[in-house]
Amino acid sequence: MKNKRIGSFIIFILLFAGTANAGEDHSTSAITKVVLLGTGNPNPDPNHAGPATAIVVNDTPYIIDFGAGVVRRAAAVSPRYGGSIKGLAVKKIKRAFLTHLHSDHTVGYPDLILTPWVMGRDEPLEVYGPEGIISMTENILSAYREDIRYRLYGLEPANNQGWRVHAHEIKEGVIYTDDNVKVEAFAVKHGSWPNAFGFRFTTPDRIIVISGDTRPCENIVKYSKGADILIHEVYCKKTYERKNEFWKKYHAQNHTSTYELAEIAQKARPGLVILYHILFWGADEQQLLDEMKEKYDGKVVAGRDLDIY
Repeated sequence: MKNKRIGSFIIFILLFAGTANAGEDHSTSAITKVVLLGTGNPNPDPNHAGPATAIVVNDTPYIIDFGAGVVRRAAAVSPRYGGSIKGLAVKKIKRAFLTHLHSDHTVGYPDLILTPWVMGRDEPLEVYGPEGIISMTENILSAYREDIRYRLYGLEPANNQGWRVHAHEIKEGVIYTDDNVKVEAFAVKHGSWPNAFGFRFTTPDRIIVISGDTRPCENIVKYSKGADILIHEVYCKKTYERKNEFWKKYHAQNHTSTYELAEIAQKARPGLVILYHILFWGADEQQLLDEMKEKYDGKVVAGRDLDIY
């Protein structure tokens, strides 16, 4: 009997651990859901997958960036694995947008191409990104040509469309529209990258802006005005001050501090600011939120993987 009780307790702990990692649903719209698939950065933090966000409108998903773990994070909130977001059934992933070509934003690209196809996607993936996305796509498909050939002509039944990709190189302006969304790309300043973008999504009931990786720039303010949600990268100001001069210069040219983001938010006044791609450097969520509050009086949350807004 004692062993039975111990076994039941272990099962309970495992189940609790699984649900504890499921994220929280803060959403208020029945039409538009924002799902934080990954809130991390290049550091291999097991609690924060690579940068990836899903905007789901009328059960249609649009993926922004494809960091490490993107498809498994999407699956985690889908009904197949106990989640509530029908639009993130993996085979439904058919549209994706890329802010820039840095590896932490793109290492999940082969996963995004191949796994939904294996799970039944029967039409090409449409991808919109900066100059270089076509070349990257062609090279990935070349690297996986034997896998694709085997799935098509071996014993495994696979369709001949879902592995294909239509890659589109973008410039500033409206880059995509359908019945659910209008997507505008705007240039941001991320170090010396010649083509780095943020995106503004307009849905039937919400406006959502995603910064991508950027230092402060006027376009963020411009495109965030009137937004319901601004999802913006950030680093902790106080722990930044402990770094040597080389890394201070690097991060100042590539990223945005809490104080700088607070000033941006003060000008743009979005309904909600979500921090992501967070560089903690030993700080915790509360410290970042406290720093934001020093200069901004609006609503701010620290994004966590699988949270829904």
